[in-house]
Amino acid sequence: MAREPPGGVDLDSFVGPVRVEWDHEAAMTPLGQLPFFIDFLKTAGLFDALVADCPLRYLSPNAPSKRDVLGTAMLSMLAGHKRYAHIAALRCDGVLPELLGMRKIVSEDAIRRAFKAIDETGGAVWLRRHLQYCVEPLLAEPWILDVDTTIKPLYGHQEGAVLGYNPKKPGRPSHCYHTYAMASTRLVLDVDVSPGDEHASKHSAPGLWALLDRLPRDLWPALLRGDRGFGNEEIMREAEARELPFLLKLRLTANVKRMIEKLASSREWVDAGQGFEAKESEVRLVGWSRQRRVIVLRRRLKDAVGLRLSDDGGPPQLAFVEIGEATDVYEYSVLVTSLNEDTEAFGQLYRDRGDGENVFDEMKNQWGWGGYTTHDLARCRLAARLLGLFYNWWNIFVRLADPSLHREAITSRPLFLTAIATRTRHARQTTIRVTSSHAKAEPAARALAAVAAFLRRLAKNAEQLTRLQKWRAIVSRAFQAFLNGRPLRTPPRLAPS
Repeated sequence: MAREPPGGVDLDSFVGPVRVEWDHEAAMTPLGQLPFFIDFLKTAGLFDALVADCPLRYLSPNAPSKRDVLGTAMLSMLAGHKRYAHIAALRCDGVLPELLGMRKIVSEDAIRRAFKAIDETGGAVWLRRHLQYCVEPLLAEPWILDVDTTIKPLYGHQEGAVLGYNPKKPGRPSHCYHTYAMASTRLVLDVDVSPGDEHASKHSAPGLWALLDRLPRDLWPALLRGDRGFGNEEIMREAEARELPFLLKLRLTANVKRMIEKLASSREWVDAGQGFEAKESEVRLVGWSRQRRVIVLRRRLKDAVGLRLSDDGGPPQLAFVEIGEATDVYEYSVLVTSLNEDTEAFGQLYRDRGDGENVFDEMKNQWGWGGYTTHDLARCRLAARLLGLFYNWWNIFVRLADPSLHREAITSRPLFLTAIATRTRHARQTTIRVTSSHAKAEPAARALAAVAAFLRRLAKNAEQLTRLQKWRAIVSRAFQAFLNGRPLRTPPRLAPS
């Protein structure tokens, strides 16, 4: 016969007697500040639209609803989970599912089965449409499209887990994530997951050109930017055929090194910022269809690292080389471009591409990119795009609270998400009481209150606006720093006649 739970227990502690009581009826959540994010989703119409056109179709009448499936996945990814198994930690949340219009938190197995029931092609079209909608208000601005790939090591028997280029863990099977992002905003436009041996630019190219084909020409980027994996004839020829400006890095092949040697003795180098010098030339490398403009960047090294051969015939070892004041030793980078900018501008223009690496770091280490893996590659792709979408939503919401900078999840979650909250109801009024132990809890509360006030004004005063127009107002406020305080530009196709 089951016993009734105790009403209270008297204990002793180092500060004296204490009494512990259990409350099994109170509804609480460890993500106590998420109601502000839910308000953002509802005002912008983001979550309702995602659920409405989700291609998930069930045959069983006992299957969970699409809203429960997507809501559970979103709560898990927002909380920083990296595995389907972590979803079980949400089952005790008695506050957030109701606020999202859900009936319940579903199990990890229900999420896996739901993702499997979504047609791969239909699921890709669905999520790409919502990823594009996130950034659409910004596409009329002069923006830069960064393309890059990253490797995700795997430890199971997933489809596509094969040996490929893996510099950090050689010999470990992996997946390759081909990503297309908007520079400076850290917004993801699309991502594709390929087997680990499909890391070259020729595997990124189909997704890249398909992304551009989905966009009207007046919303195309002002520049395509990529690292040395994309500095090849196939990418450049296609970009030139589409009249798309590009800035790509070249590999230091033998012919490129010979060009550097010819330029090295010249004294006509210009300052490119942060210790770099720049000089331009034109070259037609083997396999190229035409001559192209190249920018050589160099920076003087104070201490060089070289290879020292051992006397006993063993493997070479790294050794530091002291460089005297009169000795000039440089590191070189070579860029190829179709732009007509001044030579000195290319140093900073390419260095800004490094911010794209921060997106990979945040997505892989703080958002669990590659963590929601299954045996089939189709669900891995679906989870990667879904996670990219929720990342975009959270990114924009956090910028509403603090437009001055991008806060990575490791900072924004403790500040604007994590807090203990309890729900009470009295006289048809629902109250959520939040307790945050963050050192900046009070400034965070003021920032979130300001976001809520902005959303209320938008909902009240913009009833005549379309959903996209409301979204433009939200994005314009969130990216004040990106826009330098000016209003968003309106694409010609949307401008009033």
